[in-house]
Amino acid sequence: MVNVVKGRTDHVVVVGAGLSGLSAALHLRGAGHEVTVLERQPHPGGLAGRLDVDGHRIDTGPTVLTMPELLEDAFAAVGSKLEDHLELLPLHPAYRASFADGTALDVHTDADRMEQAVRDFAGDREAQGYRDLRAWLTKLYEVERDRFIGASFDSPLDLAGPDLVRLTRLGGFGSLDKAVGRFLRDERLRRVFTFQALYAGVAPKDALAAYAVIAYMDTVAGVWFPRGGMRAVPQALADAAADAGVRFHHGVEVTELERTGARVSAVRAGTRFPCDAVVLATGPAQSSRLLRGRPRRIRPLRWSPSAVVVHLSARAVADDLAHHTISFGGSWNGTFDEIIKRGRLMSDPSLLLTTPTLTDPALAPDGRHLQYLLAPCPNLDTAPLRWDRLASRYAEELVDEMVARKLLVDAEPLAVVTPDDWARDGQAAGTPFSAAHTFAQTGPFRPGNLPFRDGNVVLAGSGTTPGVGIPPVLISGRLAAERLRR
Repeated sequence: MVNVVKGRTDHVVVVGAGLSGLSAALHLRGAGHEVTVLERQPHPGGLAGRLDVDGHRIDTGPTVLTMPELLEDAFAAVGSKLEDHLELLPLHPAYRASFADGTALDVHTDADRMEQAVRDFAGDREAQGYRDLRAWLTKLYEVERDRFIGASFDSPLDLAGPDLVRLTRLGGFGSLDKAVGRFLRDERLRRVFTFQALYAGVAPKDALAAYAVIAYMDTVAGVWFPRGGMRAVPQALADAAADAGVRFHHGVEVTELERTGARVSAVRAGTRFPCDAVVLATGPAQSSRLLRGRPRRIRPLRWSPSAVVVHLSARAVADDLAHHTISFGGSWNGTFDEIIKRGRLMSDPSLLLTTPTLTDPALAPDGRHLQYLLAPCPNLDTAPLRWDRLASRYAEELVDEMVARKLLVDAEPLAVVTPDDWARDGQAAGTPFSAAHTFAQTGPFRPGNLPFRDGNVVLAGSGTTPGVGIPPVLISGRLAAERLRR
């Protein structure tokens, strides 16, 4: 049993209407709390932001949606149903992987289709390796789901138990790259099942094998897209919360927590909002500011790489694109070294091209397609580059590279998002991927969601337990609500 906030928690103020804050609000309201949500943007979403340009409905945040059952849980907390608020469309294939040697592979979540695709791509031996890998990924997820991903921690001792033994036997504390390499010899296939480590902020050769669960989520459990764009997800959650009696205040900037010791009695955002407890769903930088820099860590946090995103309008798209197309460069380990260790832009980039209008044409004007081109890059701590001077030229280079790879045709930039933009949005080191999932920043070693044992402040979001990505931040909201059990 984890520690819970002592004393009254009848009225909770949630700071931030991102996915974690909305999840917390729904679970709190479902448990009978009075809930007020304060959000500085004029709409819900947080990092799952929105931008409208010339009739294009741009999503400025995450584009890959997995594990929709976590959304179902959030809606169900207030007696609502996902299908009453949101239409989710399954993506087939989940991805298309394009390689520097000219080959390509559709990544299917259906086991039989994917086995045959791998057989056609790399032969019988790799097809059996895929089957064995899929079984291992499933076991790994089953072990981690409730005890490691879906739980709060008060101490490293909370890990102890039979599930820790099972995870160790599965090789969860070894290298991700080596673990996948036990099943697949083809380097191209290994990339398909390890590139997700970048979301965790580490190179596949340095990542814990436990983070293969991210590959489980999109290559086994499946990838979805909401009609209306990713912005439809936070809007649907907010609508369900409002219907259940949660009060929202948009366009308000929280400036101070009125504290006596570790306990907060009110939140100031122009107006004073008295409360019995607070959920800070604001990200590590803002949370640290509001908590006046406490609590402190012995070792400072190491931040994940950042990303440049070029939002594009296209008159036509390449014939062999999927909704999500990953274009791998020839380099691999060297690419991670450049952006994580050496603070350099990728010399041989691997890029994600998302074309949401292949699934929902209404996101762009008639005769146009909307596309997002994402390039991982160093964060501002690793490389404080002058993005005000660099952004336009680098965006052109990325577009030219994808034109040369025959994956972009007749596309014009609508907007460019750089680490400077993430920093202006309050993200530490200019990265939307928060603290890297190194061993020292994983599980009980990650910043906990109860910063003061005797306080009434709880954290939610990618900077705390369990971590980065839509599924983890939705879980973090539920975990925050559980800390405020009445």
